[in-house]
Amino acid sequence: MQEVDKNNKFWSSPAEHEDVVKHAIKLHRGKGAVIAQRKQWVLESCRKLSGLLRQKNVVLNKLKNAIRAVEKDAGLSDEEKLFQVHTFEIFQKELNESENSVFQAIHGLQRALQGDYKDVVNMKESSRQRLEALREAAIKEEMEYVELLAAEKHQVEALKNMQHQNKSLSMLDEILEDVRKAADRLEEEIEEHAFDDNKSVRGVNFEAVLRVEEDEANSKSNASKRDVEDDLGLSMLIDSQNNQYILTKPRDSTIPRADHHFIKDIVTIGMLSLPCGWLCTTIGLPTMFGYIICGVLLGPSGLNSIKSIVQVETLGEFGVFFTLFLVGLEFSPERLRKVWKISLQGPCYMTVLMIAFGLLWGHLLQIRPTQSVFISTCLSLSSTPLVSRFLAGSVRGDKEGDIDYSSVLLGMLVMQDVQLGLFIAVMPTLIQVGVSTYSSIFKEILRILILIGQILFSLAAVFLICLVIKTYLIGPYYRKLHAESKGNKEILILGITAFIFLMLTITELLDVSMELGCFLAGALISSQGHMVTEEIMSCIEPIRDFLAIIFFASIGLHVFPTFVIYELTVLLFLTLSVVIMKFVLAVLVLSLILPKTSQYIKWIVSAGLAQVSEFSFVLGSRARRAGIISREVYLLILSVTTLSLLLAPALWRAAIMKCVPRPERRSST
Repeated sequence: MQEVDKNNKFWSSPAEHEDVVKHAIKLHRGKGAVIAQRKQWVLESCRKLSGLLRQKNVVLNKLKNAIRAVEKDAGLSDEEKLFQVHTFEIFQKELNESENSVFQAIHGLQRALQGDYKDVVNMKESSRQRLEALREAAIKEEMEYVELLAAEKHQVEALKNMQHQNKSLSMLDEILEDVRKAADRLEEEIEEHAFDDNKSVRGVNFEAVLRVEEDEANSKSNASKRDVEDDLGLSMLIDSQNNQYILTKPRDSTIPRADHHFIKDIVTIGMLSLPCGWLCTTIGLPTMFGYIICGVLLGPSGLNSIKSIVQVETLGEFGVFFTLFLVGLEFSPERLRKVWKISLQGPCYMTVLMIAFGLLWGHLLQIRPTQSVFISTCLSLSSTPLVSRFLAGSVRGDKEGDIDYSSVLLGMLVMQDVQLGLFIAVMPTLIQVGVSTYSSIFKEILRILILIGQILFSLAAVFLICLVIKTYLIGPYYRKLHAESKGNKEILILGITAFIFLMLTITELLDVSMELGCFLAGALISSQGHMVTEEIMSCIEPIRDFLAIIFFASIGLHVFPTFVIYELTVLLFLTLSVVIMKFVLAVLVLSLILPKTSQYIKWIVSAGLAQVSEFSFVLGSRARRAGIISREVYLLILSVTTLSLLLAPALWRAAIMKCVPRPERRSST
């Protein structure tokens, strides 16, 4: 090994490094170097490199002999043998990796010299290969560092065993030693080697990431805290694409952990939502706009204080689930049967008309037909959570011979939720049709028809399951919950929540939207009577209200006021055009399908449908990731959706003031 160190002086001496660099520059410029000197320099360098490689092979043989000698040494304990063998193996890997690095550098130099410096593609490929090599080198160095930590642990184990052999242990020390060994076995059993298992999986790439620790005001006083967090892995990772990651599953599952970023985000949203919602109530706006403003203030376009955006949005989805459950709880199956034809026909006609107008405008503006269809389907959806908040506490007539406008409105919105699942399933195929050749169009049409058939089959299966649950299960299930929950509302809340999640899971497994499952759960429970509905609503409403705050705040995270200000004129024109178009189309469709005695409710229902659903964010984000729509179109969809939601309360109030007194005047006469 000493010979290896002597030969390494050629490479490690700074003075000789400088001489080599100067000599290489002279050779490159063709100055001060004759052909004989060049050949001599190359020969000396090759001779020293070959000498290093021979010495490396000699050292490797000595290490192999040393490992065999350690394994045969009966005087060493198992821990000492393991430590020494592990140390020798790490040194072997270090020598082999050093040799590989040398030849990789030579191969990279050869590839660069053979390439064309004017060819950007070739330079990009060379850069990518070097980047991959650096990533692999970093991974190997990380693994070597982990192995050194393991070797250090084995060394500590060996020292402890030697100390235990030299002195007698007390009963407490023996107990603690047994507990320590059991804890080590437990860690080995529950530890998942996720890194090693997924390293060779297809589609897995090595990425360079930055590990960012949370800034502390007093670094000295918080040094121990940062050390603990570093050990727990609670810092944030950022990759080269500026995606931020947090810990989802720790290596050591025996220690409880909490994501303090997520906790701070929820606490901040909860505190700021109060003044924002209070302000909107004071000026006569629904509180949901205060929650959206809260998300705008805390999101990327404001203070940018929300770190766990994905986690906040995920929790907000539960607000949608519970909101739709309460909507279904108020929307009984009897009322659904009364307006099912209108609920089915209305959204279908409106969607077809929206697509037709979209294709017309797309043809005039020279937009691709597939993109026009996608934008039209996004804008045809209306917001179920928003309308359900409008309907809460509204005066609704359900007189003999009349159709309740809330039943019609909610029925049409539920049908739109069904269409949402249909859009998500069919849209990728429609995009492929737009880029397919004429010979494959028939295959794509067949594929679309098969998908539509699968969705219709799934819907039939869902409603069949609902019929079975309503007939045989929901009654006994609720009576059992009610009997067990006397004096303890936890069982009732948990039982209802579990039923919501069961219906959600069923619809999700059948490739139908999860939101429909939540609505059906509420509709099934409402079939048990008015008293049951009131009891469950009193328990679930507080949960819904809190989660709805998170949901509307998560919408505000994707609202960008600066973009709206820059393009205010265009956005206002587009928003007003969409709102007016949806209102006019809804009035036209409802005029054709509503009975003559209920024609007056078409204005209220049309006003409730004249906005764009927040689910357009979901469709738009999927299309943006798939490259279906551009960044500019995606921002336009987000902005138009937000502005239409802001205009919705004014339109709703105007329709209510105009139309609600009419039934009262008819009944009085």
